[in-house]
Amino acid sequence: MSTTRPRYRPQFTFQLALEAAKGWKTSHERASEHGGHPTPVRAWKRPLLEAGSPVCSREGARPHREPQAQAGERYEPIGRLKRALEWWKTNAARFR
Repeated sequence: MSTTRPRYRPQFTFQLALEAAKGWKTSHERASEHGGHPTPVRAWKRPLLEAGSPVCSREGARPHREPQAQAGERYEPIGRLKRALEWWKTNAARFR
């Protein structure tokens, strides 16, 4: 029987990492208070000290991309293939 990985809210991870950064208690003590494992507490603490609160949220993990840029990346290969097909249709007589 497998268990699912717990998902924490960004506010909770930030608060826990901030408390761990203060150094009043160890990571093990923090994790046992909240029913978790000390490894994620340490993993949240390190980037917090380096960059700040946006690191703990899902939006901070990846840069935000605009929908137009995503659509351009998706449709660009299709456009290339359409142009190549049209070229072959118009120039097929040369190769017979």
